[in-house]
Amino acid sequence: MNLDIKATNLELTPAIKQYIETKVSGLSRFLEKWEKLGSVNVKFELARTTNHHSKGEVFYAEMNIDLGEKMLRAEHSGDDAYKAIDKVKDIMKEEIVGFKQKSDDKVKEKSE
Repeated sequence: MNLDIKATNLELTPAIKQYIETKVSGLSRFLEKWEKLGSVNVKFELARTTNHHSKGEVFYAEMNIDLGEKMLRAEHSGDDAYKAIDKVKDIMKEEIVGFKQKSDDKVKEKSE
């Protein structure tokens, strides 16, 4: 799995980078099928969208996974960078599982 991490309007500290890498690597067990077929490319972006004094900081996390045949995307905004990363990982897990079920169902239909 190839992981590309981008930070916008904030410093990508080693702790945040390690946290993102850990969360994304946890999805690899759901992506084994596509990793065997070729490389899986993951693009992760973490951004601070505002630093307004009355609203506080708002963080935006986005993850795109290119499976060759399909692009999966998840995004989430929140007031904490780590919570935004966690939520994006959870959303992406659901996307992967849903896509995996659909592709498995198509294979079953073709074999019947």
